[in-house]
Amino acid sequence: MKVPDLLRQRNFRLFFEGQSVSLLGDQISLLAIPLTAILVLHAGAEQLGLLTAMSLLPSLLFSLAAGAAIDRRGRRRNTMLIADWIRGAAMLSLPVAYALGHLTLVHLYLVAFVVGTLDVLFFVSYNAMIVALVRPHEYVEANALLNGSRSLAGVLGLTLGGALVGALTAPGALLVDAVSFLYSGAQIARTDPTEPAADPTQSHGISHGARWIAGNPLVRAMLASTATVNLFTFIGNAILVLYASRTLHLGPTLIGLTFGAGAVGGIVGALTARRLEHRIGLGRALVVGSFLFPLPWLLFPAAHGTEAMVLGMLAAGEFASSVGVIWLDITAAAIFAQQIPNHLRSRVAGAYRTVNYGVRPLGAVIGGFLGASIGLRDGLWIAAIGASCAGLPLLRQAVLSLRSATQPQPARQAAV
Repeated sequence: MKVPDLLRQRNFRLFFEGQSVSLLGDQISLLAIPLTAILVLHAGAEQLGLLTAMSLLPSLLFSLAAGAAIDRRGRRRNTMLIADWIRGAAMLSLPVAYALGHLTLVHLYLVAFVVGTLDVLFFVSYNAMIVALVRPHEYVEANALLNGSRSLAGVLGLTLGGALVGALTAPGALLVDAVSFLYSGAQIARTDPTEPAADPTQSHGISHGARWIAGNPLVRAMLASTATVNLFTFIGNAILVLYASRTLHLGPTLIGLTFGAGAVGGIVGALTARRLEHRIGLGRALVVGSFLFPLPWLLFPAAHGTEAMVLGMLAAGEFASSVGVIWLDITAAAIFAQQIPNHLRSRVAGAYRTVNYGVRPLGAVIGGFLGASIGLRDGLWIAAIGASCAGLPLLRQAVLSLRSATQPQPARQAAV
């Protein structure tokens, strides 16, 4: 099998290796953290909603300021590796506290908030780092490789996560995520990219990123769409594991296997994203992904019947949704790399994340409330129906006419 050309480039290969391991750890934690709350600390729907919200609240609070600070300071590589190491230490505190008999929900909430805060610093630097590592015509390929790795991590991580929870307990499984953060930081430390220049004279303006988005019809439509899908899918995410455990009566291993098997769809999405873009254009591929990501969620609350039928519906929904979200992520990342000026990358990322991720804790709290008040299945119906409308803001000429990941666009000149 031919090794992709990008993986022959040292800097990108090191970054890719670190991210691949980190993503595997993230997927294990995606299952192990809520199961720690459910099985060890006996959390209910509202407490799970609050736990999810605590991990996402920093995006709302800090993204704008973080984007401005990073554009002004530069040194995105250093920011990312420090963020990785601190996240690893915070995650390591959970299994240590459990082993000592001192693990509490408050500790879990605190770690979620700390890791979420470092996530903000890491990911407002992320797009600028990709631009520093690859050339413009490689944006789609680079993001396809990274998202393909994320999808493979979903297959392995969720499956492995369920097995590790069964073998080591849920807190013990979190050791893997702690080590993965440390490894990612070590790999980033070995890279030496030529980063976009810092902007000490202008980057103090934290509103510049928001103003640029407001003046760019393409990115503005994307934000309306992704914020909608994030709000409603996080209503569902807050209660999905609890629904699978308590309503569908599935154990940790079956939950991990089911969602892990469904995540194969992400690999399919990564392998087909470039072909889809070449066939129908970048903008239309974005629209397809924006609808295909949420629509399969309708299978989750509809799951019923024998255990085999339930598992099949959950896996099918996860498979199709994973194809859609990878198409969405790859095309969106390519558009951002193409559209956003270098001196504004972190500020635009911060402004975009403030809204796009800021709605997530709101969704998580609403999900916990709905699960406790009207039931887990009905809460998932609301999440699935609302998310299915998310692609509507993209049905406009500014999006549908976008053809190439490297084609210059007039919207790039929007005023800041």
